[in-house]
Amino acid sequence: MSAKTAMLVYADGDVAEGLTGAAEFADEAVAAELLGLLWPPARIRPDGEEPWELGDAVFPPQGRACALSTPEVDVLCDQALMLDRPSRLPPHLVDASMGRTLYLHAMHSAVDWFAFGVWRDGVLVRSLSLSPDDGILEDTGDPLPFERAYWAGEHPAPAGDGYPFPFHPLALGDHALQEFFGFSGQGADDGGPSAGRLDPWGVELFGFQVV
Repeated sequence: MSAKTAMLVYADGDVAEGLTGAAEFADEAVAAELLGLLWPPARIRPDGEEPWELGDAVFPPQGRACALSTPEVDVLCDQALMLDRPSRLPPHLVDASMGRTLYLHAMHSAVDWFAFGVWRDGVLVRSLSLSPDDGILEDTGDPLPFERAYWAGEHPAPAGDGYPFPFHPLALGDHALQEFFGFSGQGADDGGPSAGRLDPWGVELFGFQVV
């Protein structure tokens, strides 16, 4: 798993618990219907490949998308979700989260950029977007508990005194993966084990072409 993500997750409770045993509910047609939140149905085609493991699906190539719908958790992965400002997530995607918690997680290691947003019952409670080149692009709401040690300088970036933040964005991004979804990208390259409560190589999503 690379340090790149483009994920939107709707959840009724704990995401890791909701994705455990997800294969029992896997249905390509239902996943395609979920993906219809992002793209017109006429543009969506099954990619004809084997299901994508979540460890790879978190950042599908351009023109591809991955989706999974279970009774408790819905997952969409698409590079179109990489928003510099999470608060600008299209309203219809937010409206679909009424009564649930919505998470946006986007990260790109090439530019050390990380962004996330959390909505509860359709209300944005926290969003953050930052990179060393562009600074803080968005900082809305109070920092979540897992962020506070980073802002306090307890996890300093290894780049030295000139680094613009008291932490590395990708380190916070990986911690957010664990907090929100129960898995970590660290140590998970080439399908290896992931730290956390959920094995991202044990959850399969359906892949689609977006034409």
